[in-house]
Amino acid sequence: MSATSVSPIPITTIWELKQHHSQLVRLGRASHPAHARRLLAFLARDPAHLPYAARLLAHHPDPHPALFNPLFASLPPRHAAAFLALMLSLPLHPDHFTLPQLLPTAPLPLAAQLHALLLKLNFHSHAHSFNALLAAYFANGRADLASRLFGGSSPSPALDVVSWTTMVGGLCRLGLVDDARELFDAMPERNLVSWNSMITGYIKAGRFLHALEVFDQMRALGLEGNGFVATSAVVACTGAGALARGREVHRWAEQSGIKMDEKLATAIIDMYCKCGSVEEAWRMFQVLPTKGLTSWNCMIGGLAVHGRCKDAIQLFHQMERENMAPDDVTLVNLLTACSHTGMVSEGRHYYNYAVQRYGIEPKMEHYGCMVDLFGRAGLLDEAKKVISDMPMEPDIGVLGALFGACKIHRDVDLGEAIGWRVIDLDPQNSGRYVLLANLLASAGRWEDVAKVRRLMDERNVGKEAGRSVIEIEGEVCEFQCGSLCHPQEKDIFAMAEDMMRKIRLEGYTPDTSDVLHDVSDEAKETSLLYHSEKLAIAFGLLRTKPGDTMRVTKNLRVCRDCHEVTKFISLVFEREIIVRDRNRFHHFKDGLCSCKDYW
Repeated sequence: MSATSVSPIPITTIWELKQHHSQLVRLGRASHPAHARRLLAFLARDPAHLPYAARLLAHHPDPHPALFNPLFASLPPRHAAAFLALMLSLPLHPDHFTLPQLLPTAPLPLAAQLHALLLKLNFHSHAHSFNALLAAYFANGRADLASRLFGGSSPSPALDVVSWTTMVGGLCRLGLVDDARELFDAMPERNLVSWNSMITGYIKAGRFLHALEVFDQMRALGLEGNGFVATSAVVACTGAGALARGREVHRWAEQSGIKMDEKLATAIIDMYCKCGSVEEAWRMFQVLPTKGLTSWNCMIGGLAVHGRCKDAIQLFHQMERENMAPDDVTLVNLLTACSHTGMVSEGRHYYNYAVQRYGIEPKMEHYGCMVDLFGRAGLLDEAKKVISDMPMEPDIGVLGALFGACKIHRDVDLGEAIGWRVIDLDPQNSGRYVLLANLLASAGRWEDVAKVRRLMDERNVGKEAGRSVIEIEGEVCEFQCGSLCHPQEKDIFAMAEDMMRKIRLEGYTPDTSDVLHDVSDEAKETSLLYHSEKLAIAFGLLRTKPGDTMRVTKNLRVCRDCHEVTKFISLVFEREIIVRDRNRFHHFKDGLCSCKDYW
């Protein structure tokens, strides 16, 4: 019988462990690594059992580090530190694989102690230990210590491509993307993990075009990608609203033979949905050989933000027929679909159905969806009842949904009360102040508008500038509200003025209700002209012909005036214009919008 043939028995108490240990001693198998590790794994979970672990190690004929190294990764930092102290006291010397097991979860004081121990044991020049220490400092938010360690080690043999990549990834995670790029450009060699770290760093910082620039640089060098890089590139296209680039990355992934796993497939479906081509998302979804819950949720959510509630509900029932149980994300998507189309009774039905049929426990986001559902429909009393019946205190998302509904339906009294409460909860979010100021401005309360603006100044809260991105013939251009820096600047402004003149002839009247200044109507109308969406559309009109489709991605919710302007432009200039704002998609064609003015 082999040493490992003893059937393992459950060990839940120290008494059971001692019984099992006695049996192993009698059979002469207590020193076998598999059995010894199992005993040590139980003993290491509780510092009170460390004396017993010490005796076990002291009597082991060959207490090699490989015997206990695997234990450290599964232990909480405090217990791992205690077990390491026990080893050192016996003395049992760790090897260069020991400390990297402790470092990933080590708090800063422990990481500093392990750093000292690495120096004492002369393991600091070993790449595995060195890189684990770098990662530990970044995990504790100490880019300064990681940079000092990295910079002070050159030209140490410990610096390898993993070291450089750890620095790039760590700096990106802490928001130091420009520092990471400088280091990335200086790398003596790069692997796919390095490239992906820089791409994802830009994505996390919201700099999607920079992420695509790095991806293009990688491809120009003839490097073959993998699923991780492909997924990151697709996500960058999603963030930029760059449909043509997304299609290109999709083709590249297929032609490169990259495995279309669920993560990549779902990212592609999400990209097509969020870049305004839900039909291509649907085709991708249909050809998936196996559909996981994430894929179903992504497609239902995509239909929801495009205002295709009936299609989202139909897909949900298909999901049920294929024995895929929904989760809390599915419910959020269903409620979002109902909210965007004003299907209040359906939203109420599916909320109760998911809770009762599938036992989904409502979370904060579900209550927020219900508040939004009722609020958009003007049922503010029902929205308030949802909040009063919640088993927890409403968060900023729930209150924000009610606040937004008050703005839509111009309930100034309730909106003002909720608005100040929302600002207190989220004092650095400029959008909260702007929404309250808009609400007060709609009632002509200019002194109170000024009060809100003064509070923003006192708290040093800057208004988020409106930005719109348009993709024309594979070129992605970004426009910012009130300013324009583009080679065709004069042509774009001339087109903007011309398009406004032409739609006025068709009956367009400016909606100045969202202008936050007590100035003349002419001044208000002039300020509306420089909204980023209008500048992006003017550029699009210069570069497209009648019958073409333009796609615009905004960082803010589309304002009433831009919504009305875009309807008229789609009619007068014979374009289909798809606008993705912060909340949903609007498909403008022949003077109409897919939202049916319910938004």
